[in-house]
Amino acid sequence: MSLFKSASIVSLLTLVSRITGLMRELLMASTFGASAMTDAFNVAFRIPNLFRRFFGEGAFSQAFVPVLAASKAQQGDEATRLVIDRVATVLVWALLVLSVVGVLSAGGLVWIMASGLQQNPRGFDVAVVMTRWMFPYIAFMSLVALGAGVLNTWKHFAVPAATPVLLNVCMIAATALGAPWFKSLGIEPIYALAGGVLLGGASQLGVQWWALKRLALQPRLRWRLSALREAWACTETQSVLRLMGPALLGVSVAHISMLINTQIASHLRPGSVSWITYADRLMEFPTALLGVAMGVVLMPQLAGARASGDTARYSSMLDWGLRLVALLAVPCAVALLVFPKPLVAVLYHYGAMTAFDVQQVTYALMGWGTGLIGIVAIKVLAPGYYANQDTKTPVRIAVGVLVFTQLLNLVLVPLFAHAALTLSIGIGALVNALWLLMGLIKRGSYKPEPGWGAFLLQVLAGCVLLGVFLVWANGHWDWTALRAESFKRIWLLALVLIGSAAIYLGTVRVAGLQLRQLLRR
Repeated sequence: MSLFKSASIVSLLTLVSRITGLMRELLMASTFGASAMTDAFNVAFRIPNLFRRFFGEGAFSQAFVPVLAASKAQQGDEATRLVIDRVATVLVWALLVLSVVGVLSAGGLVWIMASGLQQNPRGFDVAVVMTRWMFPYIAFMSLVALGAGVLNTWKHFAVPAATPVLLNVCMIAATALGAPWFKSLGIEPIYALAGGVLLGGASQLGVQWWALKRLALQPRLRWRLSALREAWACTETQSVLRLMGPALLGVSVAHISMLINTQIASHLRPGSVSWITYADRLMEFPTALLGVAMGVVLMPQLAGARASGDTARYSSMLDWGLRLVALLAVPCAVALLVFPKPLVAVLYHYGAMTAFDVQQVTYALMGWGTGLIGIVAIKVLAPGYYANQDTKTPVRIAVGVLVFTQLLNLVLVPLFAHAALTLSIGIGALVNALWLLMGLIKRGSYKPEPGWGAFLLQVLAGCVLLGVFLVWANGHWDWTALRAESFKRIWLLALVLIGSAAIYLGTVRVAGLQLRQLLRR
């Protein structure tokens, strides 16, 4: 299967996931609005997600997938199945210990994450309770990440890309059915969301395990301490652990930035954490469709090319990925910068969400838009290092970007409040991506292929006309005043987006870009 077809499958299924995710956020926003209780849930949900990045698709996947791909290329399938068993055994034991410790220390974790929630003691207590409920979600999702790494290495991309839909479905059900039921019982309705998260994690793990079993790839876990010691001593397990060290530091750096930003937001106006979260959910749409899909597909392929010594193929895949980033992420960034309010209004302006909330989410979304190109490019560039089993260089870059980002916060937060937090991360992402790119070029791992100058001019021409059209559409209708005519507002947005795609793609085509040739490279 070609890289483009694989990426298309992942993107299509990720699109379904993001659509259901937006439905989830829309329902949550209209039901709960932006308040101390939603801030409490968002903080509580970020804590297991933080640790999931360590033991799941963050540090663990960055270390596990290259080792797995190298084992498959050099030792064959049978030996690699044994590697899966041993790594899974060590991971499960670590997750059991982590889950117990996390449940017991939930209060301290919430305080570290967002001590500003103590402005509303009720909100702080609710966040602690939900953190305890949701902590086992880390174990579920870390095992899901292991299964996804195995399936992607065997070039089965569909199930890992589709399973996130289950989390959204469970949370939608929790909001629509669980919250009213809890309220009728005199229980805080927001607690229903924590139950939805836990059920969603268990559902994803069940589907992944079924897919692995069909391929006879399900891990055979060993529960005896002697088996654990054997799994720990395995060469491949040690390789994963060795690579996870720098990767953990890199993920830690990224989440230290998030932790600092959440702390700052929790001390700003109530609702600030939720405004940033709603903007983040909307920004995840293009980053997941473009960056995540490319990263998922490229990682095992790049690792395989490195393991077999095919440097030309390795460089060519990076070049192809970066061209797709430029072609698709640049117009999305233009849309987030000049057309953010209509997007926020159509998706969130219902029920408890006010026009003021829409404006605050819009400001946060524009900050994300500034760095969208960088955020997506990192998903292509970082696997270029991980595939070469180099996790240290991206960490050093991330540390430098963290310092730079927080220096920006010192200057920008007094001026732009919560919007400064997304703006500083966006600018930092651009710096990070450029740094990664220069490193790959300098070491000779990536050699840009001819034609980049003309290609960028073609993309720029399309973005200029796209920007002009979106500026007109943004000002021609009062998108918040159309709240009473929700169906009209939805159809107007759909027409604008269809027109935007036609204008952009038509312009780059007229400018001479051969889209079919690019996609088939």
